[in-house]
Amino acid sequence: MRRGEASARRPWTLQSGNALLLFLPGLFLAVFFLWPLLRVVVRSVTDPQLGFENYVRVFGTGAYVRVIRTTVETAGLVTLLTLLLAYPVAYAIARAHGLRLKLLMIFVLVPLWTSVVIRSYGWMIVFQRQGVLNDILLSLGLTDTRLLLLPGAVAVYVGMVHIMLPFMILPLVASMRAIDRSLLLAADVLGAPPHRRFLEVFLPLSLPGVSAGVALVFMTSLGFFVTPALLGGPRLLMAAVLIEEAANVRLDWPIASALSTTLLLITTALYLVYLRLTRGSAPLLGR
Repeated sequence: MRRGEASARRPWTLQSGNALLLFLPGLFLAVFFLWPLLRVVVRSVTDPQLGFENYVRVFGTGAYVRVIRTTVETAGLVTLLTLLLAYPVAYAIARAHGLRLKLLMIFVLVPLWTSVVIRSYGWMIVFQRQGVLNDILLSLGLTDTRLLLLPGAVAVYVGMVHIMLPFMILPLVASMRAIDRSLLLAADVLGAPPHRRFLEVFLPLSLPGVSAGVALVFMTSLGFFVTPALLGGPRLLMAAVLIEEAANVRLDWPIASALSTTLLLITTALYLVYLRLTRGSAPLLGR
């Protein structure tokens, strides 16, 4: 009986240990993340007075509405371009083995070790009027004059896609490598041609990775600051750039708080929709 009682108490001891291990990280997040976030939300409805005056100013000003719409549209386009580029790369990685697999994964992971600022400045060198891209276009005779590509939307799209590619590739690779290859062999035995095996077997089974990558890239792109600020300038203002300008240049903290809360609500709503649509199947859910 004593042994039975000791074994019965052991799970409670493990649970208590887990709770203790989670206490310090939870406290850290509560103090340095949740509390500042809550202060921003509260400030948006209390400064300069209690009410929704700041949100009326945000949604009643055409410039603010355009920036929010541009942010969502840019994040959507970047996500689409990233998916189109990442899927074939992830497919090649998923089919690789041995040294080839290691080399391909190194090529995907190395950019993550480089600062976003450095990579954005690298694209500035490429797209500037005296940059590499203009030199190539002139040497090939595709243009007679140097193009004004920076600042501009194209530079922002290229820079953001470059930065977000690993975040799309990794979920896709994880999903593709988990696919049971015997299903593809069975489709081959049944006479399905390669394109049907891909479209009717492989692609549907890889959709959890697609949904996880799309959600991760889209929601991260909504809050991009460095790349749009360096490559887009006034031609492509995004919400994060406008928030920084309102807070640090114009010292308009109420509007900055309202814009930040609006962006937070958009991101939260999209994440809840993602959870609803991918219930029980998405890798991000940990199931």
